[in-house]
Amino acid sequence: MIKYINYNQKKISNRLKYFLSKRTKIGKTTSKIVEKIIQEIKKKGDLALIKYEKKFSNNKTIKPDKNDVNKSIRSLNLDVKKAIDLSYKRIKKFHSLQKINNINFKDNLKNKIKYNFVPLDSVGIYVPGGNASFPSTVLMNAIPAKIAGVRRIVMVNPSRNGKLTPGVLYAAKKCGIKEIYSVGGAQSIAALAYGTKKIKSVDKIVGPGNIYVTEAKKKVFGEVGIDQIAGPSEITIVGDRYSNPEWIAADLIGQAEHDINSQCIFISKDFKLIKMVKKFIITQLNTLPRKKIAKQSLKKNGLFIYSKSDKKIVEIVNLIAPEHLELNLKNYNKIAKEIKNAGSICLGKYSAMAITDYNAGTNHILPTNSSARFSSGLSLYDFYKRISLINLSKKGIETIGEQAINLANYEGLVGHARSIKVRMRRK
Repeated sequence: MIKYINYNQKKISNRLKYFLSKRTKIGKTTSKIVEKIIQEIKKKGDLALIKYEKKFSNNKTIKPDKNDVNKSIRSLNLDVKKAIDLSYKRIKKFHSLQKINNINFKDNLKNKIKYNFVPLDSVGIYVPGGNASFPSTVLMNAIPAKIAGVRRIVMVNPSRNGKLTPGVLYAAKKCGIKEIYSVGGAQSIAALAYGTKKIKSVDKIVGPGNIYVTEAKKKVFGEVGIDQIAGPSEITIVGDRYSNPEWIAADLIGQAEHDINSQCIFISKDFKLIKMVKKFIITQLNTLPRKKIAKQSLKKNGLFIYSKSDKKIVEIVNLIAPEHLELNLKNYNKIAKEIKNAGSICLGKYSAMAITDYNAGTNHILPTNSSARFSSGLSLYDFYKRISLINLSKKGIETIGEQAINLANYEGLVGHARSIKVRMRRK
């Protein structure tokens, strides 16, 4: 069911690269559908938005009634409310530590340079829905935005059977989100980017979604900011002879049940452990409610990798650059210090990745499709702009201006040189 690679063979890295590349391709048909939706929203606004909502989710209401929202929240199970409350508390506490200080610099010529961090004015949060409810995603997106000082936070969430789910609404209320729209898919991304009569445009769009949402975010980027091009979720686990194969199997299945395109990879120097994990996966799948999804995911994107050395394992992990990495090892520090590419790293046998999806405190909006090579998970930094302020003194421009003129002339920008020269004291 799950593919296998023996990484001890020569030139085997090319096979792994090919395996990883298959998930990154977006079909031409998907791209054309998304482009058509975006253009219609731009031209027709709410009319097109309602058209696509009716078509894709049988939804006729863009903005849910306030009384219906409150009624839905009151219906939420008390245990779920308590779980959301705990997640909110821990996520807020950890993200509050990320607060940023402005930078002030003054040199001996009395030139003053500042670097100010200014919160974005408005942000749109996409919360996936339709087939499931994700209050945790509301918290992960909204809490850092609120702490950063974003003034206007808008939430879009696809309806389920024409209604938004109580858990998502309660999480939104907990975060102080007042602007909530019952829309989803590429049409909601276009509405957030370009605005309609009912939905005012935002400065940046954050949050994960399906391939249509991801493609829409890619297409509107430039007109509006985005957090990242998020693909289906993924996990890589490294285990040794001290690992519990039953636990590892559960962790892989926990990721596989997300989506048929989720990626689950297990790496070990212990071939017996690989066989045991495979055995427990088969056993555990039989009792999983989302068995069909998980099974398809593991068949399509599951992978066992056998490697004889820690050096090779580090090479493999850095090549995969996984969204989630679990080092289910007795001596995890040995490998952890060599890992350069990962969205988040869970250390030790008790650090289940699933906890980080909810209430560990870290953010679960993380780079996928190997983009951890150059990007990071969502944080306060995603909700700020950085503005440079420069205040040069008379002595300052006269001292550093001459060399700036030399560079301007070298680059053939005479106008630049003149702009500096006119401010300098004539010799």
